[in-house]
Amino acid sequence: MIRRDSLLGKIIDYKDKDIIKIITGIRRCGKSYLLFEIYYKYLIENGIDEEHIILINLESKKNEYLRYANNLYNYVENQIKDKGKYYIFIDEIQMVDGFEDVVNGIKTDFNSDLYITGSNSKLLSSDINTKLRGRCIEIKVYPLSFKEYYENIGGDRQKAFNDYIMYGGMPYVSTLDKDYEKIEYLKMLNETIGFKDIIERNKIKNEFLFNSLLELMCSQIGSVVSPNKIAKTLKSNNFKTVDNETISNYLKYICDCFLFYKAYRYDLKGKEYLKTLNKYYVCDMGLRNEKINFRQVEMTHILENIVYLELIRRNYIVDIGKNDSHEVDFVARTYNDLYYIQVSLSIENSETKAREVAAFKGLDDGYKKIVITMDNNPLIRLEDGYKMIHIFDFLLNENILKEI
Repeated sequence: MIRRDSLLGKIIDYKDKDIIKIITGIRRCGKSYLLFEIYYKYLIENGIDEEHIILINLESKKNEYLRYANNLYNYVENQIKDKGKYYIFIDEIQMVDGFEDVVNGIKTDFNSDLYITGSNSKLLSSDINTKLRGRCIEIKVYPLSFKEYYENIGGDRQKAFNDYIMYGGMPYVSTLDKDYEKIEYLKMLNETIGFKDIIERNKIKNEFLFNSLLELMCSQIGSVVSPNKIAKTLKSNNFKTVDNETISNYLKYICDCFLFYKAYRYDLKGKEYLKTLNKYYVCDMGLRNEKINFRQVEMTHILENIVYLELIRRNYIVDIGKNDSHEVDFVARTYNDLYYIQVSLSIENSETKAREVAAFKGLDDGYKKIVITMDNNPLIRLEDGYKMIHIFDFLLNENILKEI
């Protein structure tokens, strides 16, 4: 069993609380496994009668009839035999038209603790939250972190990291031994996400244009982009009719299914968000690498992408910082703390080091300034109180930003 201890802890924290738990994340990142295997086992081991746990997988062909709201409600009603509490798991709830009403009905009408999963961020739109009367909480599931990946496969840490940045952290990939098996699985998953979760769902007519944009975004992770810049690039590649509105829609679609995450740029001196030139980070390096046929497997942007994912996985709000003419890779904050973070493959070269720490100049607000690197240097202190962290220390210690 692949361990997801941190995620299990989050679900346990909300157990029996009068709120609907919405488990979100990209297809095959482990949402169903988390609920139907890990959390189910936890409930059984802690005395919950299995007859009081209702499991509904809406992706299953045999449950196709349950994709209709009334049928789903009636099925749940028929499974309830007494007045005791029932734990109800519904997988891929977005497959039900009007699911908001049926979910609200189940929660209102039955003594239940309700958990639903979905692969689309529209589940958490303000409209849905209104319909659910504010009675829902999102628990975000990502592909395996490096810590989760390494805890599950063990062995040499550097080899594990090399495999992780090449093939990513989709849970099933971590169970495969041969490279060609990993590649074939990632290819299948990319095709399913691209077609079923994006093209088909959003009725995209120009599939070739969309796939070209997706390849472009995979090749430009961590680069500043805008719909206008992307449109110009695609036009230079013989797409004559592409326009900014279409590109904006496509970017929204790839974020809606959790394939990419959008990082906004924040002017640290002007104290305002900038409307243009944001960055996009892919949810999994394996999916990204397969999409571009394992070209551009270079470390600089890969490290930046992995650090970004780890920060949002740890519930930081993460922006790109504009500091006059410099850019701070990440401004990571919580309700009571903030960190300025630079990511660099190495800062042993004096010019590279000077360039990286220059991004911190003038930020005299007392918050920590940290460079994350792959340098094996035992000295963590840089000039002016800046700190340095090795990438492994950062990825394997969730509290290191506070401790350093």
